[in-house]
Order: sequence, then C-alpha cells, then structure tokens
Amino acid sequence: MPVTLDPQLKQALAERLRYYNQLGIYDFYRRETGASIEDVPMEQASQAEPQEEMTPRSASAKPLPPQEDLPSMANPKPEAGVTDPVKALKIIREDLGDCTRCVLHKQGRKQIVFGVGNPSAELMFIGEAPGADEDIQGEPFVGRAGHLLNNMIKAMGISREDVYIANIIKCRPPNNRTPERDECETCSPFLMRQIAAIKPKVIVALGSVAAKTLLAINAPMSEFRGRWYDFRGTRLAVTYHPAFLLRDPRQKKEAWKDLQMVMKELGWKLPQAT
Repeated sequence: MPVTLDPQLKQALAERLRYYNQLGIYDFYRRETGASIEDVPMEQASQAEPQEEMTPRSASAKPLPPQEDLPSMANPKPEAGVTDPVKALKIIREDLGDCTRCVLHKQGRKQIVFGVGNPSAELMFIGEAPGADEDIQGEPFVGRAGHLLNNMIKAMGISREDVYIANIIKCRPPNNRTPERDECETCSPFLMRQIAAIKPKVIVALGSVAAKTLLAINAPMSEFRGRWYDFRGTRLAVTYHPAFLLRDPRQKKEAWKDLQMVMKELGWKLPQAT
C-alpha cells in the first residue's frame, strides 16, 4: 500500500532538494535496504546509518518510503526539455556561473574551465582537472598534455574539433594537486549534465582520477584498462592521462591499444600497419 508522507515532512524534503538544486546537484539515488520502512520501528530507524549529513534545516526529516518519488518534488534541471545540445550546454554553463561551491574558488583559480568541442560529438574525453595553462586560457588540455592529446586524437583519424573535452572538476587545484573527494562530488554533477546534453556514444576517461570518480571504483589502471563499462547510457573506456604518458613514454603503445579499441567500438576505420 502506498505511504502518504506527513505534509510537514514532505515540505522539509522539498526544501532539502531545492537546496541541492542551488548547488547544481540534480541527480539523486536511493540506497537499497533489505527491509521496507514499514518493517523498521521508528526508534530503530533513528539509529540507522544516515544517508547523508543532516543540516539543521532538515534534521527533522525521516527516511523516505520507497513508494514516494523523491526526485519529482525537486525542480527539474534548467536544460530539461532542450534538445539542442548547444543551447543545453549554454544553459548549464550559465547555471554554473562564477562558481563558489567548493574551496577552489578562493585557492588561486583564475577562471572556470567548462569544456570545449563538438556539442554533438560521438566521442568525449574526460580528464582530471585544469592545469596552469588551462587556468589561464579557460580551455581544457591546452598545455603539453593537451598537445599530446591532440596528437592522439589525430592518430585516430579525426581532429580536436570533432570530439568534446572536459574534466572532472572545472577549477585548477593549487599546485596541480589531486582533486579532493568533496571537490569532485561538488563539481561532477555539472559534468554529468554535460554528458547528458552531448550524448556521446563513447567516453574515454583519461587517468585514474577520472576513472575512479566516474565509475566509483577504486582500482589500479591495470584493472581499469582493456574493458568496456556501461555508463549513463553510453560506453566508457579508460586509458592513461596524457600527462602520465609524458612522464613515461613507454606506455604510449598501451594507450594506442585503448584508442584502437575505441575506434573499433565506434566503427571507425583502423589505420593500416606499416
């Protein structure tokens, strides 16, 4: 039998969702449990592991019964219903604004690096974070690693303008340090919206940070590579980050194997061996 929420509880949940919307977070996932909420006494439910950290505004909220459609109470994404990827990406960028959602905005970043390329690309590359050159120019992969990525794309028989390129986070971390988990969690919802707007056939995650964040799997590169993952309605492969290949050029042959796997999946002609 469907469960009807108390009006005050429903209002508290709706306010919570609006709060997340203001942060740019629109996707929500329910953690499955072995029992329905009807089977759990309220005194036990109050001691259960929290789904998220509660703020004073929502501290009175109780676990949501499975029968309720929580996302339906949230405001839709601003680009919902927009079929033109150019317009959708523009809306997402405007929604991102001069982002101050995490600490990176006050740690020396010069500008946001949103993404660049073909809004209708079949192939999308996702890296880790902007570096110094990217922070100056406002475009991903424009430094030495970007030059190598351009050559990798060219070897596939296409150009940089044919693909879309973005990063897990859109602001340069201080001294190019690895992004913190909370920074990735705060910024990646905008990347997910970019992916939904572009609808690429294949995504290539460049490096372990991108792979671990997108797939929520903690594994070494040796386990990530050489296989396909189903990701949000598209296919995802993992290869080495160009910056790593600059440090260890011996792995370029392995990266080329990954790109050939991508080309085969897309039905592109493989270059003839010489």
